[in-house]
Amino acid sequence: MKKIAVFVDVQNIYYTTRQAYGRQFNYRQLWQTLNDMGEVVTAYAYAIRRDDDQQIKFQDALRHIGFTVKLKPYIQRADGSTKGDWDVGIAIDVMETAPEVDTVVLLSGDGDFDLLMNKIRARYHTEAVVLGVPSLTANSLVNSVDRFIAIEDDMLL
Repeated sequence: MKKIAVFVDVQNIYYTTRQAYGRQFNYRQLWQTLNDMGEVVTAYAYAIRRDDDQQIKFQDALRHIGFTVKLKPYIQRADGSTKGDWDVGIAIDVMETAPEVDTVVLLSGDGDFDLLMNKIRARYHTEAVVLGVPSLTANSLVNSVDRFIAIEDDMLL
């Protein structure tokens, strides 16, 4: 059975499914899909800590499903802009985990991850899979992986 590691860019998935479909992503359906692919040995969900009740309930639900939730503080700058980016943290965790698994599954549409996915394929011969909203996933990311799985109606609430 294939050993699978999963890395979810929660903010990216939230905003892309909302923008493209006006709906939320179904993490329980994701877990079922992953279990059909093999054994999930690592599952991280990267989110922003806002300390509101709805976010806390969502993060608890992710933990209940089987994810380890990693949180960064929500930062609002003096000019009103915000920061809450997990790209470097995701990249570090993927690089540390890739040699230990058969498949890395990344949920994101962010083209910044294309170099990462190319690297794990070349260095560790790890299968690279991306799940993303087709219209909002960078072509460079799609082209960097062994398999792209479109987030469509069957993976939405």
